[in-house]
Amino acid sequence: MKIAFFLTLVILVVELIGSYISHSLALLSDAGHVLTDIAAIGLSWYAMKQAMKPPNEAMTYGYHRSGILAAFINALSLIVIALVIGWEAYKRLQSPEPVSSTWMFISAGVGLVMNLYLGLGLSKEENINVKSAVLHMLGDAAASAGVIIGGIIIATTGWYAVDPILSFLIAVLIAFGAWKILKQTIGILMEGTPSGISIPDIVQAIRSIKGVYDVHDLHAWSITSGKNALSCHVVLDGSMSIRQSQSIIREIEHNLIHLGISHATIQTEDDGHPHKDAILCCDQEPEHHHE
Repeated sequence: MKIAFFLTLVILVVELIGSYISHSLALLSDAGHVLTDIAAIGLSWYAMKQAMKPPNEAMTYGYHRSGILAAFINALSLIVIALVIGWEAYKRLQSPEPVSSTWMFISAGVGLVMNLYLGLGLSKEENINVKSAVLHMLGDAAASAGVIIGGIIIATTGWYAVDPILSFLIAVLIAFGAWKILKQTIGILMEGTPSGISIPDIVQAIRSIKGVYDVHDLHAWSITSGKNALSCHVVLDGSMSIRQSQSIIREIEHNLIHLGISHATIQTEDDGHPHKDAILCCDQEPEHHHE
């Protein structure tokens, strides 16, 4: 990530100089995208270092969510950039201006090679924070390729309107990728059920264990990408010893690991505990009787 940060800074300088000399809005749009790359990579780099910090009394889950927050900010920044590029492209389309295709080739070529090198090198990472940064890089590589194609069209046909058209397409590409990351991060921050986790399958896996009468008040969420957690109440025989109940809990935890849940908090109860029977329940409170 450190190498990616400084190489992307080089791309930004090259494309800013190239856009100034060539007067290309598409290249300037790509430079704007590269600027968000630098912010994205910087945030991801910082978040990765933060996530390594151990839990403490203030942050009992540790700092894993710092990566999710970084990905969320990155996605929002990309959407804003896409809107700005789209608006500028619309204005330029009204009155296309001459563009130097030679500098478009040079600057976009540098961006294409470096972004492909960085993006493909990090593409196998599963961390959503790193994936959001990789999305920036690969999106910018695609944008650079588009600018090169645009330069070829301008050089052969003199059709300058292709420059703002490319800018608009780059904006759509940026916004589409950002929206996917934004939905993922919002789902995690809202404690939504993780992708690939089936609540019915979890309920079935718990109920299938001998000694478990029922399960309710079940919640599944992601602490961070790839680190899923669950809490639930299970109804056991009230006469069961603590040792016997621990054996059942270990079996439940074993089943949950195979379903993608790595951290589970399980509360045991007997059938006399007052509760609602719903599997999903947010307002469960013991019933109070008033005379």
